[in-house]
Amino acid sequence: MTPVRLGHSDLQVSPICMGTMTFGEQVPEDRAHAILDRALERGVDFIDTAEMYAVPARAQTCGATETIIGNWLRKNPSARSRIVLATKVAGPSRGMPWIREGAGMTAADIVASCEGSLRRLQTDVIDLYQIHWPERSVPAFGSLYYDPSKERSQTPILEQLEALDRLVRDGKVRHIGLSNETPYGVHEFVRLAEQHGLPRIATVQNVYCLISRALENGLDESMHRLGVSLLAYSPLGFGLLTGKYDASGVEGPDAPDGRIARYESVRKQRWGRPEALAAARRYNQLARDHGMTPARMALAFCYTKWQVASTIIGVTSLAQLDEDLDAWGTRLSPELLAQIDQIRWEMRDPAA
Repeated sequence: MTPVRLGHSDLQVSPICMGTMTFGEQVPEDRAHAILDRALERGVDFIDTAEMYAVPARAQTCGATETIIGNWLRKNPSARSRIVLATKVAGPSRGMPWIREGAGMTAADIVASCEGSLRRLQTDVIDLYQIHWPERSVPAFGSLYYDPSKERSQTPILEQLEALDRLVRDGKVRHIGLSNETPYGVHEFVRLAEQHGLPRIATVQNVYCLISRALENGLDESMHRLGVSLLAYSPLGFGLLTGKYDASGVEGPDAPDGRIARYESVRKQRWGRPEALAAARRYNQLARDHGMTPARMALAFCYTKWQVASTIIGVTSLAQLDEDLDAWGTRLSPELLAQIDQIRWEMRDPAA
């Protein structure tokens, strides 16, 4: 895997990123450490986490994933210089009062969250510090429409950037990024950074997969023209694009073990929509018709798209990790890509 540069930064990372949100919930610490060891052995030098992980979010596991990674780094001190470490500050609480008091995300919140992440990760600096979701009220996590009446923003983007600038100047953060953002947010963060001499965002981490391609409806142009890199998460659509739910669905006694089947809170989100499963079944059968597993086709789609700098994979076992990494190098024929686009034309983006 040839390293890729993130935005205008000096960060060079593998085009596959190790996502870790299952660590501390589905994945116990010893297995998480084995997964991190294997990923590094196989050339994955980019690790992404967040202060609110593990997922599904609970008070009991908030910060657990960062703690597990920090313990791994303590056991493997040479690993820190070999990886690019990314984490995220949570946006407004969204019903998670254990993250912080109040509904906003102040400059003080950003600084305090970063310092907490540094302690849990047992490191002196975070290579890429991202805002997990906007402080503004935006359509995200399956919400389709912007509603001005719901706007409760308390911290202007400029104030957020100034807080991030303080962390960069203090040597606690090297570069910054966003997540679950809109075209407006990307443009405004870049505009204000350039106008005021503040840190420029290097990345945006947004969902991107066969059943959720809304990013291609304008955000990709913004990122391309502004020189901001995409970190694509959920390339397998929370497991829907592995094919394991094709026969049984995501609920009931016959549903296979997985995040959607296991956690009702996940089924209530975009991934649990009947339309999302119906579209996934179409794509999964298309993969089989072309002689490959559904997971290989779904991953290859992200791995080879011009929009994507690095694809974030999440696994619960070494076997899953190897399968995801073995899909690297797979190329999809023009005929297959046309058939993929035809399904999207008919079914659009049911998990957007």
